[in-house]
Amino acid sequence: MRMKIKETFAKKILTEAKGYLDVGFTHSLNPYSGCGFSCKYCYVREMPIQRFKDIPWGEWLDIKTNAAENYRKEIRKLREKNKPVNIFMSSATDPYQPIERKANITRGILEEMIENPPDFLQLQTRGPLITRDIDLLVRLKEKCDVLVSITIETDREDIKQIFAPFASGIKSRLKALKEIHDTGISTQASISPVLPFTPDFPLLLEGIVDHIWIDTLSIGDGAMGKRSERLGMSALFQEHDLSRWYRKDLHLMVARHFQKYLPSDIIRISKNEAFLR
Repeated sequence: MRMKIKETFAKKILTEAKGYLDVGFTHSLNPYSGCGFSCKYCYVREMPIQRFKDIPWGEWLDIKTNAAENYRKEIRKLREKNKPVNIFMSSATDPYQPIERKANITRGILEEMIENPPDFLQLQTRGPLITRDIDLLVRLKEKCDVLVSITIETDREDIKQIFAPFASGIKSRLKALKEIHDTGISTQASISPVLPFTPDFPLLLEGIVDHIWIDTLSIGDGAMGKRSERLGMSALFQEHDLSRWYRKDLHLMVARHFQKYLPSDIIRISKNEAFLR
């Protein structure tokens, strides 16, 4: 897959948190636009940033070269107003996709955060490259609350290949979670969205995570499952004889299964109240 990559200057880097992020987060931060992982279920495919693009999702990437500079300016203004700053990084891209190895945009932001820390930072990724920045995360942890959340949708590599063939392997993500957890940084496994897994999946997370987040295609796409339907997820599950996993109460079933092996208080379930009513 060929990527069209360009460097851009972003007007802003912090975006006011809304929608599903309005649960304690004040801002989202996306170091890039676009994403090289190109997961088939990604809800961003159905958002304006992609729907009005003439290049398919996964085949373009904008590098926000002034991201760290913007962060410094914006958080200083927020601090002048005594505003809390709880950041979700990232909501519409991955901060540790392959290009980050050379571009160092995310690393530059973390370096700036050490000088101008937020109150809370959740780093959300599926890229094991995050272990490169453990040195910065350990330093940042001394100045603010940090949670590293790595997406692990399944423990089956064959399933990952169907839904996210360009994403990092499951074993490498589990290894990254353990490496980060061993440093004392708080970690989370984001099973988002839930994809078919083996009964032993919970055992792989034992002792390497402080939290587990369970989310599904039906309640986690920001549109009560409508985006997932438009992306053809129901048909894709059916094509691979996985339809029994495409159900609205899946998050509840998964939570019950995980609670058989892991403490209930570390398991969190995504809830969309409008959907659940």
